Amino acid sequence: MSDTVLEMDGITSGYMGDIDVLRSVSLSVRKGHISGLIGLNGAGKSTLFKTIYGFLKPKAGAIRLEGQDISGRPPHTLIDHGLWYIPQESSLFSYLSVEENLRLPLESRHKQFGHLIEQRFQDTLAHFPVLREKLKSQAGDLSGGQQKSLEFAKAYMVQPRVCLIDEPSIGLAPKVASEIFQWIKHFAASGMGILLVDHNVRRVVSLSDHIYVLSLGEITASGSPEDFQGDLHAQVKEWLGITF
Repeated sequence: MSDTVLEMDGITSGYMGDIDVLRSVSLSVRKGHISGLIGLNGAGKSTLFKTIYGFLKPKAGAIRLEGQDISGRPPHTLIDHGLWYIPQESSLFSYLSVEENLRLPLESRHKQFGHLIEQRFQDTLAHFPVLREKLKSQAGDLSGGQQKSLEFAKAYMVQPRVCLIDEPSIGLAPKVASEIFQWIKHFAASGMGILLVDHNVRRVVSLSDHIYVLSLGEITASGSPEDFQGDLHAQVKEWLGITF
């Protein structure tokens, strides 16, 4: 049986009229594996995430989660299908407490998760001890690193089959960024499929089991980390069509 949990098959997508940002994009994410996506600003990485998560409806192609077509499904329904998104921008409710932010995704689905909520909440605090002493604090009062930890703690609470992670280290101190990347490895080790975008290309390559290069809305190269050995920057420049 295939261990592919998320698949984009020939996706074409854009924001208006006949302007296509993504053109016939195909990629996959496997259970317990990290698929890394690298490309220049404007390559279409954010559009790709927005299309997977239902903010944009694809014009062509299909998006499948464990074989089920989820193309264009409303974002608020995708948690029920086992898909979660940690965006570059904060998804926290700044005026709610840390505890309320943690509980909200599952409390709103109490019928499905009710018997698991308290167990997962305590388990999450055990794994994210920095949040335990901040439970009653408003999320908006946390430091940038603490807010990012809360984003990942929410994902840990939900325990999706697939997690989309967009630029997790941007704006973070190196020590905090290193902790975040350790969490991404932990998520994959627990069986979660990960699709990762980050500006630190070397870090993405070192973490990923498979890497895709996106250039001007098309996948122009893909391969294992071994395929990206040597002068990484020279290879990526060549694949992206950049002249030296």
